[in-house]
Amino acid sequence: VILFQGLHLSEGMTMSAPPLLLNLGCGHRLHPAWVNADLVAQCPGVMVIDVSRGLPFPDAHFDTVYHAAMLEHLRREEVPAFLRECHRVLKPGGVLRIAVPDLETICRLYLQKLEAAAAGQPGAEADHEWMTIELLDQAVRERSGGGMVDFLRRNPLPNEPFVLERTGEEGRELLALLRTPAGAPPPAAPSWWRHVRQRIRRGILARLLGAQGERALAIGRFRLSGEVHHWMYDRVSLARLLRAAGLIEPRQHSAAESRIANWKGYHLDTLPRGAATKPDLFYMEAVKP
Repeated sequence: VILFQGLHLSEGMTMSAPPLLLNLGCGHRLHPAWVNADLVAQCPGVMVIDVSRGLPFPDAHFDTVYHAAMLEHLRREEVPAFLRECHRVLKPGGVLRIAVPDLETICRLYLQKLEAAAAGQPGAEADHEWMTIELLDQAVRERSGGGMVDFLRRNPLPNEPFVLERTGEEGRELLALLRTPAGAPPPAAPSWWRHVRQRIRRGILARLLGAQGERALAIGRFRLSGEVHHWMYDRVSLARLLRAAGLIEPRQHSAAESRIANWKGYHLDTLPRGAATKPDLFYMEAVKP
């Protein structure tokens, strides 16, 4: 008899290894049972990975690869190679789960609110404005937060229940942050040498590029920062991309449903009470043959 962490195994018996699970673009939404990775580590223990340069893992390594609200931040031409990398690191029979903003639902709601606003229904104009922002803002913005944050700063927010229905817990957290009373401690001032270097750099850039060139550089840097959306997906286009990457059986799921064992227990797409963390997303899974 072999003793293993308090369990008794008869000779010839083995314990099955726990599944290897990869959570890409995790942000603050992570779980200790997963390998959590992001472009910038916002929490301790998060691996720093630029997925546009490939995944630093062996072939057929993971049972599951998952990413939510990340694919739309990759340039359209980068997506096929990235999905092939997800396929490569999955074991045969492994599941890739993707969550992205739902272009189909956004378009349907936009048209519904457009008709309601044109018909003069009370409150419909604010809903129409929000759906226009939801459709376009994160793809075209040139500064952090864009028009979405401008809209959310309105107090009172004219259609707060509808906005929170669309944004869920993330929207509640953002509204709470925007409504924090003024007077919070300011960020630490840069050191005098850092401040001098910034002024010198700005002066050199202004001379070399001119005002327009300097503005273009600032916008370009922001557009490369990872905040903006470069494309949007629906159930047809995402399934097509998954099949092209070599995956099979692309299937849409709810936030709480999955082919991944113990999915509800990880609370990556749902809150403990069961509600979706981001109601504006849709969820699709496919399998490596």
